[in-house]
Amino acid sequence: MEKELEKDLAQEQAKEVKEESKKSSKKEKKEKSRIEELEKKVAELEEKTAKDKDGYIRLMAEFDNYRRRTSQEKLELVSMASTDTIKGLLPVLDDCERALKVLMESDDSDAAKEGTELIYIKLMGYLKSKGLAVIEALGEPFDTDLHEAVAQFPVQEEEKKGKVFDVVQTGYTLNGKVIRYAKVVVGI
Repeated sequence: MEKELEKDLAQEQAKEVKEESKKSSKKEKKEKSRIEELEKKVAELEEKTAKDKDGYIRLMAEFDNYRRRTSQEKLELVSMASTDTIKGLLPVLDDCERALKVLMESDDSDAAKEGTELIYIKLMGYLKSKGLAVIEALGEPFDTDLHEAVAQFPVQEEEKKGKVFDVVQTGYTLNGKVIRYAKVVVGI
């Protein structure tokens, strides 16, 4: 009988061990499932964070480009306004040059010559301070980037061919950009 009792006890213990094993197996499966679920959530959150970070970086770059572009547009607008103003003053400058030329050739008073020359020098000085420069053309090789040929004149000397023979209208650059081409006569 004792053997039977021991046998029953061993069987009961074996059942308990099996049940505990099943319970721990179920518990392990639940924990494993929970861990997998948490790892999946972490991966999703990392992906979302990376996507949001990328979007933020792109937005910041786009804003920086916008800021730079609007700043450049403002500078160009101011530059264009000053260019238009200076272009408007060029005929006045031409008239001053013509008046000086006529006064120098005439017998008018020295006061008129000096006064006109003073006005011309002040006007030219101011415009130069704003970036205006005269395009030197007389005697220079003809350059389509700076000169506009209005006529051609036959010349005998070989070294004068292809060079500016006469300047009809002075050309100007403003901060390195041509705002008016020099109208010239080219030797051929």
